[in-house]
Amino acid sequence: MPRANRYSVAGAAYHLTHRCHNRQFLLKTAQDRDSYRKLLREAFSSSAVSLLGYTITSNHVHLLVASNTQGAVGSLMQLVQGQFAGAYNRRKKREGAYWSDRYHATMIDSGQHLLACLRYIDLNMVRAGVVRHPQEWPWTGWHELVGERKRYRLIDSRALLDRLDATSWPAFQKYYRGAIEDALMQKEACRRDGRWTESLAVGSSAFTKRVEAQIILARKRSRTTLEEGDGGRWTLRETAADYALERSLGANSGF
Repeated sequence: MPRANRYSVAGAAYHLTHRCHNRQFLLKTAQDRDSYRKLLREAFSSSAVSLLGYTITSNHVHLLVASNTQGAVGSLMQLVQGQFAGAYNRRKKREGAYWSDRYHATMIDSGQHLLACLRYIDLNMVRAGVVRHPQEWPWTGWHELVGERKRYRLIDSRALLDRLDATSWPAFQKYYRGAIEDALMQKEACRRDGRWTESLAVGSSAFTKRVEAQIILARKRSRTTLEEGDGGRWTLRETAADYALERSLGANSGF
């Protein structure tokens, strides 16, 4: 399993992405995706980590999580990914790795930045050309977020509202449904945006600079670049060489 990161920002949200080994379609059946979601629900119900959004595809998963407890996210991921891999291999009489060596974590700022990341996650299967709308893919948080999935829910609505500074759950549901429709109308759903899945952090200038300071403190030197994007959204990235090195070593995997 991935090694622990040497840096994090207390209370930050994280967009986690983890692929099946060698990009195999090991989550290709509805039964497998249902089993993984059930395990997620059980794990988050007794964890110090809140699930804010998710999408389970046929060969990778997206989880938007948050916790104020140091080390809780890494511990939960180790538990869930390990248990699911073991159960899958026993059921299929399979040997070998189920997941890729590491998962990637991008720290996400609150407010509009978190909302944009949430929307990006829910539109994953639309970008992949599998469905035309998130409502056609049962294994995504969209159904909970707009009120269409009422039983066996996973998402911590209270924690999500707090980070979005939203007034009420019904108001958020109405807004979010419209935000998804706007994205589909503007063709944004068809565009891949690597900052949500490859960066160290995405958010305001103050947030990304705070993350950068943590990394410099941990590493004793900076290997990062800050980029300003649209709408005051900043992205903190590793240099290209260091990003490749981190991927090969698995050093930016957990916390």
